[in-house]
Amino acid sequence: MSAMQVEMSQVKKRDKAYDLSTFRVLIVEDFPFIASILSSSLSEMGVGKAMTAPDGVVGKERILNFNAVQSSQNIDVAIIDWFMPELPGLELLQWIRSHKSDTIKFLPVIICSAYASRELVEQSRDAGANEVIVKPVSAAKLAQRILHVIDNPRPYVRTAEFFGPDRRRKVEPQRGEDRRKTKPEDISETHERFE
Repeated sequence: MSAMQVEMSQVKKRDKAYDLSTFRVLIVEDFPFIASILSSSLSEMGVGKAMTAPDGVVGKERILNFNAVQSSQNIDVAIIDWFMPELPGLELLQWIRSHKSDTIKFLPVIICSAYASRELVEQSRDAGANEVIVKPVSAAKLAQRILHVIDNPRPYVRTAEFFGPDRRRKVEPQRGEDRRKTKPEDISETHERFE
């Protein structure tokens, strides 16, 4: 059994079985070798289509081409490198979250970086990333992040300064008096789109 098969068998021990044959992933990565590794890992997972873009500008074009309207051809997840020339990953993520089209602004995004600083993770989260993954990326870790996005859709939050998936990972009981201006029952949630 190869190392890849061992890693993937760990992913398949989940409660749910996944048919990712119609799943579409966009990889925005300026290093062709890394893009190739990510694409191969996605193929091993059973992902139907892994597309690549060599930079943020081309990534933006691909997102516009595939997600401008709701269709069966929409990109389901984007994996975006943090540091790229021309249009860095953070700026591409901000463009996605501020777009007028729901099929673009609700696109799940996994930021990928060789730098694992707390600041980078916080900036990615605050820009609206669903997940962050650190290079080098193993097939099992990539599968774990993608399946986490599928299994744990988070409601999207809109404030004056932020739009994106709820940044809170833990649901803790409220302490003290409820001082919110809007009653919880008057708030509607919008979830990520997954079938």
